[in-house]
Amino acid sequence: MRTPADAAPDVLAPAKLGPLTLRNRIIKAATFEGVTPDALVTDALIDYHVKPAAGGIGMTTVAYCAVAPEGRTDRHQIWMRPEAVPGLRRLTDAVHAQGAAVSAQIGHAGPVANAKSNRLPALAPGRLFSPISMKTSKAATEEDIRRVTEAHANAARTAVEAGFDAVEIHLGHNYFASAFLSPKLNRRKDAYGGALENRAKVARGVVRAVRDAVGDRIAVTAKLNMADGVPGGIWLTESLQTAKWLEEDGGLDALELTAGSSLLNPMYLFRGDAPIPEFAATFPQPTQLGIKLMGKKFLIAYPYQEAFLLEYARQFRAEMKLPLILLGGITNRETMDLAMAEGFEFVAMGRAILREPDLINRIAADESRRAVKSLCIHCNKCMPTIYSGTRCVVVDPEPPRT
Repeated sequence: MRTPADAAPDVLAPAKLGPLTLRNRIIKAATFEGVTPDALVTDALIDYHVKPAAGGIGMTTVAYCAVAPEGRTDRHQIWMRPEAVPGLRRLTDAVHAQGAAVSAQIGHAGPVANAKSNRLPALAPGRLFSPISMKTSKAATEEDIRRVTEAHANAARTAVEAGFDAVEIHLGHNYFASAFLSPKLNRRKDAYGGALENRAKVARGVVRAVRDAVGDRIAVTAKLNMADGVPGGIWLTESLQTAKWLEEDGGLDALELTAGSSLLNPMYLFRGDAPIPEFAATFPQPTQLGIKLMGKKFLIAYPYQEAFLLEYARQFRAEMKLPLILLGGITNRETMDLAMAEGFEFVAMGRAILREPDLINRIAADESRRAVKSLCIHCNKCMPTIYSGTRCVVVDPEPPRT
């Protein structure tokens, strides 16, 4: 971590991330692409990542690369296996040809997995009812935990084989590891429940297994919740302690700070409008009617503001030396410069890049540092398009061809 006397780095200058040197400090955040109907790479997926790579991003993140078939939020998502490697290699080669690096977000969705779609039981710390699949998850056994941990290591090895420069381990949003961290979702009485030290064992074990699997061949980052956004969920104090343990363990090159629960409160991460009618339209009846009637209780609208997670993230920056990636409401050069001045090493962008894949090139060409502003209006109507091909509906009303 920099001292107050250190000059803030140029966000557009090259930067080290573990064994990597990125051409700038801007990362395309992992946002599920929805264009892999056979759980394998398609031309549409490659195009999805080539666009921001050509548009100047330092590194793009492929999401979501599940570590096991039951760990997907939908059976169409890629899961890391030998059959996926040729397509993934085509993708990494295409991104590298544009001068950008590429990361694979690996993880297990746990209780957020869609058991109905996957035709496999979802795993959670205990039996939980999932509104996503309308099924009850299975309580993970110690053998399940060992298997999922090793699956992360295997997925990281697959990422190396496929030419990825980095992996991002998903420890957020009440996915498998995050569900164990949550005191609301984890009511276990064994060695994985109760005290935070026990609840953090899954997250720490997964990171350790991935680092042992890849060594220093690629960068290893993780996405960690600062807050779940639900009563009784993980909060800053416990999350900060978990982050410190991960730092002490030495398995990470950087930590991306996030928030929200895909299971209980997804809009806590996104902020802005809640696209309830658009979400409802993607489902058949009677689910569609249920979403229209009850959607406001699940999709809670929060006011949007620039750098909306900065206040939380400052508390991590103040107590940690590990490189941190600031996420949430990063849309213009002024906000990027603020993040650098606050001591963050990288910024991650999602919706703004989806709206304008060439935004970084345009910002780099702006000598005033103030003229270029993102055109994203934070309507969040891109969110329901994950079922038909993730896109900004303002510029791409029709789904991509896969």
